[in-house]
Amino acid sequence: MYTARHTEGPKGREFGLADPISGSATLADVAYRALKTRILRGEFPVNIRLAEARLAGELDVSRTPVREALRRLSGEGLVEAHPDGGFRPCLPDTEVMRELYEVRAALELQAISRPGRVGTVHDRAMLVSLRDQWRTLRVGPRPDADPDFVLVDESFHETLAMAAGNRVLVELLHSINERIRLIRMYDFLSEERIAATIDEHLVIVEQVLDGELVAAIAAFDAHLSGSLAVVEERALEALARMARGVRP
Repeated sequence: MYTARHTEGPKGREFGLADPISGSATLADVAYRALKTRILRGEFPVNIRLAEARLAGELDVSRTPVREALRRLSGEGLVEAHPDGGFRPCLPDTEVMRELYEVRAALELQAISRPGRVGTVHDRAMLVSLRDQWRTLRVGPRPDADPDFVLVDESFHETLAMAAGNRVLVELLHSINERIRLIRMYDFLSEERIAATIDEHLVIVEQVLDGELVAAIAAFDAHLSGSLAVVEERALEALARMARGVRP
């Protein structure tokens, strides 16, 4: 179950970069990204043993990069031990996902409205920096579909919460994000969803900067509801494909 594991994202990643495959990427990196996307899309049947030799042939690499990629995916909770040895894909848990989304929404709405309740203000410098970073993302080259964009997305939401001035709330939000991260990767399997996320984030942060907290809360609620709908739909589609053993 994807949401039952706590994971950590890549270390040292700069904000706004989805760490795309480049000429300097190792074969293990290439195998890791290819297998990760295929697992999230439900391309492997339920309980199938992810045989290194077969995967190596499909990816046109040796077995060593595949072995390293599978170990990395295991550490993230995307694959688990198979009874016959090796690994098999984990199944997404949509029920736990919905519960975690509820907690996440409560925390972030608290953060947006907190300054108005306690008589303080949001950290304007932090919000301006956040807005400028996401404006750069919008005007720059369109990001490719990449499940690891979830880390960039988390950075936005945690920084927005941090600007409200409650560090304990941010710590709780980070913990929830770690638990829900793997299944939220379904939201970033298309360029269109990444582009929509960038636009929606900018609306929210600009409304908070303008002091329009009621509008920001409404925009955030619509943003989160849309994300949940996409994630749930794609997770269920992946489960259906895995059950049928049919590739998309």
